[in-house]
Amino acid sequence: MALSREQVAMRVAQELKDGYYVNLGIGIPTLVANFVPKGIEVMLQSENGLLGMGPYPNEDQVDADMINAGKETVTAATGAAIFNSAESFAMIRGGHVDLTVLGAFEVDQQGNIASWMIPKKLIKGMGGAMDLVAGAQNIIVTMTHASKHGDSKLLETCSLPLTGVSCVKKIVTDLAVLEVKDGAFYLLERAPGVSVDEIINKTAGKLIVEGDIPEMQFAD
Repeated sequence: MALSREQVAMRVAQELKDGYYVNLGIGIPTLVANFVPKGIEVMLQSENGLLGMGPYPNEDQVDADMINAGKETVTAATGAAIFNSAESFAMIRGGHVDLTVLGAFEVDQQGNIASWMIPKKLIKGMGGAMDLVAGAQNIIVTMTHASKHGDSKLLETCSLPLTGVSCVKKIVTDLAVLEVKDGAFYLLERAPGVSVDEIINKTAGKLIVEGDIPEMQFAD
């Protein structure tokens, strides 16, 4: 079965390493804050000016003035810092973010990402995504493997306007974990109960499958 949004976030959280500075984009990436593995410390950055973002608040913790880039209420971890967006983007553009997790409409086999615009649809603009994909040392994309119409989102070449070029290193979809390298998608893991054949059928770009592909593992 395909992963839920929460399970995708749980799998992405396994990529976090002790001491990382991590930017979480709007949507599924923000859920990663709830699943940081025990025993490690990471500083989660929100581009609107919060370094040290904690999990989503309980009802009695809600503070309407404490929000993330998606305008959702959040908590602040011990040692958090609050600053203006200019300083936040100086941190991003200066290469001080170890990992960025963001959603996408499409990713292609060269690691290009299209995440900000669908032609003829009303948009607010690219936002900070272009800075994040250019400035972070590592990029992980979360998205559904295919659209609601069954069309693959992992393509030979992106059809939508690009956010960044040759920047995506890894993709976690509702069906699989894939690495982008050497002009291809390499299948690393599959969602529990999902067959390799299904992933092949729903991947339009060049897909490399080597040996037995393990199922994703989740902590209890």
